[in-house]
Amino acid sequence: MRYYLFIIYCLSHTYVCSQSYSEKINTIKAEVLVQKKKIDSLNVILENIQLIEIHNELKTSLLPKIDTNEELIAHKNLFLVYSEKHEQAKWVLHKISTNILDGRVGRTNDFRKDPLIKTGSSEEKDFFLKRKKENGKYAYEGFGFDRGHLAPSADFRWSQTALSESYFYSNMSPQRASFNREKWAELENMIRGYVYENHRDLFVYTGPILHDQLNKIEKSINGVSIPEKFFKIVVDLEAKKAIAYIMPQETKNYPIEYFASTINEVEEITGIDFLYQLDEKTQQDLETQKDVLLWLPEKQKSDVLPFEEGILGKGKFNTIQAERFINSGKKKEICGTVVSSHLSKNGHTFLNLDKAFPHQVFSLTIWKSNLHNFSYQPHIELKSKKICIKGKITENKGTPTMNVENEKAILFLN
Repeated sequence: MRYYLFIIYCLSHTYVCSQSYSEKINTIKAEVLVQKKKIDSLNVILENIQLIEIHNELKTSLLPKIDTNEELIAHKNLFLVYSEKHEQAKWVLHKISTNILDGRVGRTNDFRKDPLIKTGSSEEKDFFLKRKKENGKYAYEGFGFDRGHLAPSADFRWSQTALSESYFYSNMSPQRASFNREKWAELENMIRGYVYENHRDLFVYTGPILHDQLNKIEKSINGVSIPEKFFKIVVDLEAKKAIAYIMPQETKNYPIEYFASTINEVEEITGIDFLYQLDEKTQQDLETQKDVLLWLPEKQKSDVLPFEEGILGKGKFNTIQAERFINSGKKKEICGTVVSSHLSKNGHTFLNLDKAFPHQVFSLTIWKSNLHNFSYQPHIELKSKKICIKGKITENKGTPTMNVENEKAILFLN
């Protein structure tokens, strides 16, 4: 096949046929280089056109209402309003384009001050100090917080320009490492996962919840405030779907769905009117939605929220609280919904409560040797049931687990 392709090429480039093989190779290599430069040039033009399209789309119909004393900061692929009082953005708006499905741009890490902030944005010295040592390397003195992206850099991996914009300090907010790299990152991953799974664009508003009582980073030269909570609003205009999340930095080990909210609730807390440019019916519909299942990956559609703390009654705990009793040696009663079950080839039964594998938060094991203590098949009868189980809690690869020896240990709640 390759030989015939060469013949076709040769017939359309007759001068190549008369060359020696080494000359043919050099000629074709040179042409490949020319074509590559043309493709690179076209890709740059395409990227610029796409950036212009996104910029206009965001600016014309999706900007939140801006107060008279606020200034809109308009970059090519993200917009924001900066709070000088707190030295960080009040909100950031960006689009996660389906272009990321084929994106290959790597991290730029070019953290820098935002030149569009007239009063001056926060900067490196607000998060850490560094000094050059005699050996030429740098020594760092951190202030205890990550430079947390509001609009995450991974959302822009299709465009070098857009990705670089995400490293302006106006897009940074102080976040604890345990928050920024774990639960907050999990939320960002889930939102991108929606784009990958559904092949649809998303519009995202992100920001800290700012108020006058916030503490400041002590060594910050500009007095950067430390937010206690952050919000994120996600809108799929094509499908007329929306959801919001309000997440505290001191977050407990609850699943992302636990922090779901409505746009209306975020507006009440922040005083920001996000979708005012849309028609009234669409705005009303989007701002009242809170259907978590619509945003979960297909494999997690069966997941449910853990029971709220305090509603189960004395001596009963939800699946998240179970973690505190690992290896305590005491019997505890844990309640949740059986969302997945599995009967192994060896005859053992494995059950997950509230969250299915591989995101399980609490698991039950019924060994084959104990199945005769059940008057029913647990992997069938317990599926989708709300139950409480009493026993000792151990750990399996970081997940709290309990062995169930007989059906008397299980209380049905429905």
